[in-house]
Amino acid sequence: MRKPSTRSSPTKNQHESVRKDHAIETAQDYVEAIDDLIAEKGECRLVEIARRFAVSHVTANRTVARLKRDGFVQSEPYGPISLTASGRRMAIESRRRHEIVLRFLKTLGVREETAVLDAEGMEHHVSEETLQAMERYVQRETETAEETNSSGKNPVAVNTKPRRRG
Repeated sequence: MRKPSTRSSPTKNQHESVRKDHAIETAQDYVEAIDDLIAEKGECRLVEIARRFAVSHVTANRTVARLKRDGFVQSEPYGPISLTASGRRMAIESRRRHEIVLRFLKTLGVREETAVLDAEGMEHHVSEETLQAMERYVQRETETAEETNSSGKNPVAVNTKPRRRG
């Protein structure tokens, strides 16, 4: 007889939460891409979105329909897709989160290619508190580097909090 697992199985609410989070990630990625395409080409077409995400026309169409339903985009059949004010705000916020995570990873010494790929996934999963901590860290490192460059001396790290061991 098999021993019951001590690990709890996901509940219906957990599955719903994961699906909701994934839908939000997708919405953020799509509005950011739509904003980029409009900036690059002057307009955004469904075929370009499908190409950008390497998905079928049907998949892109369904996602854009959800974005339209949720008030993030406007479109007419066979016409260009534009962002609403809410969609534009989401694109700006998504880009801000991405840039913070990217700068943080690069400050840690992560290679550019890896940092870009990792930031794309991480931006959706970090809290605002963590983003602010990342920004503070990057700012401190930048200031330290600037002080080093201007003085020609190696920076001296000052740690006011003792490290915990154990």
